[in-house]
Amino acid sequence: MSRQTDALAELKKVVFQGSEWPEEVWEAFSVCWHPVEYKRKTILTSAGEVERYLYFVVEGVQRAYYLGATKRDATLIFSYAGSMSGIIDSFQLQQPSRYYLETLTASRLLRLSFPDFNRLLATYPVLERWGRLGTAAAMSGLMERYIELMTFSAEEKFRILLTRSPHVLQLIPHKYLASYLGLDPTTFSKLLASVKL
Repeated sequence: MSRQTDALAELKKVVFQGSEWPEEVWEAFSVCWHPVEYKRKTILTSAGEVERYLYFVVEGVQRAYYLGATKRDATLIFSYAGSMSGIIDSFQLQQPSRYYLETLTASRLLRLSFPDFNRLLATYPVLERWGRLGTAAAMSGLMERYIELMTFSAEEKFRILLTRSPHVLQLIPHKYLASYLGLDPTTFSKLLASVKL
């Protein structure tokens, strides 16, 4: 099997988790995804740009982040193999992004353009449902994360991260994990040394 075929097989597993689609729908959907590769620390989307693509991560780690007036960044979300990526609100609304999307490691992705996404959703009701449910799931995750950031202690946030995604300690530099949790790097290092799961 080619790398493209393998990547599409992984994408199919992810999108078929909720329900299976007729083969003709999968065929129309799958031909619109195109492979791309980026080096480490490549900005895929900048604040002020309209997100043009939805990505599926085949290899590598990316992060979306906000850069404030003080030039201190806040990591919003990570994406890695087997997950979707992109600045979703900018993509779906076709409005300028307030965030950046960058690769933290060399990354291999499949990408779907907004015109193809829009046409597919208008043509196939099952894809419209997939897009709606995917957006709802992302929103649910963001609301849960917002509650964690606003109400949990540093140790509780750290424990939740390691319980939910223990592999991130090996994948993602600790300074970005600290930013994601809203902690300074020193606090993160202390928690890493003291908290046992």
